[in-house]
Amino acid sequence: MFILLMFFLFKYVDDLIGKGFEWYTIVELMFYASAANVSMALPLAILLSSIMTFGTLGENYELVAIKSAGISLQKAMRPLLVLIIGIAFSSFLFSEYMLPKANLKFGSLLWDVRNKKLSFLIKEGVFNNSIPGYSIRVDQKGKDGTTLKGIMIYDHTGNNGVAKIIVARDGTMNTTKDKQYLILKLNDGVRYEESSGQNSGYDPRQQLTRMRFGQTEQKFDLSSFKMNRTDENSFRSNNQMLNLKGLTHKGDSLTKELDSVNRYARATVSSYYKQNNYTKGYTKRQVKPVKIDAAILNNIPEDKRANTVQAALDQANSIKQTVEGRIPDHEDRVVNLIRIRVEYQRKFTLAFSCLMLFFIGAPLGAIIRKGGLGLPVVMAIIFFLFYHIISTVAEKAANQGNINPVVGIWMAIIVLSPVGAFLTYKATVDSALFDITYYKSLITNLFKKKKAVGK
Repeated sequence: MFILLMFFLFKYVDDLIGKGFEWYTIVELMFYASAANVSMALPLAILLSSIMTFGTLGENYELVAIKSAGISLQKAMRPLLVLIIGIAFSSFLFSEYMLPKANLKFGSLLWDVRNKKLSFLIKEGVFNNSIPGYSIRVDQKGKDGTTLKGIMIYDHTGNNGVAKIIVARDGTMNTTKDKQYLILKLNDGVRYEESSGQNSGYDPRQQLTRMRFGQTEQKFDLSSFKMNRTDENSFRSNNQMLNLKGLTHKGDSLTKELDSVNRYARATVSSYYKQNNYTKGYTKRQVKPVKIDAAILNNIPEDKRANTVQAALDQANSIKQTVEGRIPDHEDRVVNLIRIRVEYQRKFTLAFSCLMLFFIGAPLGAIIRKGGLGLPVVMAIIFFLFYHIISTVAEKAANQGNINPVVGIWMAIIVLSPVGAFLTYKATVDSALFDITYYKSLITNLFKKKKAVGK
């Protein structure tokens, strides 16, 4: 989980730095992100721990003692299997009840964090335009961070479109206790203000007012730099923030909408084309133009034929534009329905992946007979990469509609379950599957047989 959280920080570091967040805001964001990473961290943790456990038992010859007492490997795995089943069931409850709420809070908080403005910061010799309506520049800042020298302020808040200019020799910068306002105390300066005249056009009688001051204050509103929390209800429609009941309800609603769209398509297209010239729903199939029989035109009065043909063309173009306009909407609904089905199946795959990876890790540890954080970590990473790559590629294909959503989300478990069964069988019969000396002896015996045949 720590490694996954570091990846999260690397990904969003640009959205977190320089915005003046309190430490508890970042901790809260990482807490919700950790809940979203459980689907990757928990299966990997079970795989690694099972390899380490049975690898240590094999390395210390404790598995030999267990088998010599007449206890098979399957029987020795039963207590841990009960524990893994409990963890798998807990992971399903977590995916159903806790994860949607965590994703909701994580999504809304991340949205607010990414849209928060950078903290107000004045740099020497650079105009700062962060505060709406103002542009501030200072020549030099003191080491205390509050003393300023050579201050120039452009005030664009006036309605006449002409900026007011304030130039001061020095001053101090402080904020109020509630951090709502910035107070600049300016010393020994001049305020320039130009009036635009009474007419909207050029007025030669425009006046420039210059006012000197010994000391004055400028107050700036900093409310735009605060992080405003968005209502979480605006994110509730996202698939990852719904439980099984919510996904079922949303899927049924989309199915009904698609059915109504298909009925509208049939009714609209069949009113113009023949029954065998269209397919169900909105498709991109090109329909061949219908030839107008001369006998039909002969039944229409000659003075109305042109208007009749034009009306038919207008109707055909109207139907074409309507159908073409609804095709993207139809495709979006289909893609959304596929993603709902994928998310529905994901609620169950976490629990089954825990069981599947346990049946890979436990016999694998018994075969390699190595404990600790060396070889077990390497083997766990290799098998988890296979699991993660297969699941990612299959899920992407399912979201694009290339394969069935159920098959796509279960593909990794379908592919790796036979591997778990094979490793369990090999561990039961004490197979030297990963014993290098065994393969060396096979190769040596093979060469000896070739030499004997040659003689």
